[in-house]
Amino acid sequence: MAADARGRPVRCRLSAGHRHDAPQALPLLEGLAPAYLVAALAGRGTCAVIPPRRKRRHPRAYDAARYAQRHLVERLFSRLKQFRRVATRYDKLDRHFLAFIHLAATVLWLRDC
Repeated sequence: MAADARGRPVRCRLSAGHRHDAPQALPLLEGLAPAYLVAALAGRGTCAVIPPRRKRRHPRAYDAARYAQRHLVERLFSRLKQFRRVATRYDKLDRHFLAFIHLAATVLWLRDC
């Protein structure tokens, strides 16, 4: 899920439940030019905002203020899960589930206007 600076959904990709989400990041961001990401994509010239582990000998620098903005994406997932059909995944087909996620995202955009 990609969100804008106000926490509204911009793009969504569905992956298999047993797969990691990291391979979906590059296709999800194709055509977008974000300056900062909460996820690390240094290969695209994007500045990573993830803090290093505490026990690291030489901790790398990160922007703590931007990392604190990750709550926008977390709140987006929380608002999407308020739709019972998204939270419980009643749909058997992926395309039906993704279509309802798009519908729920549209409702979230309309509520935010």
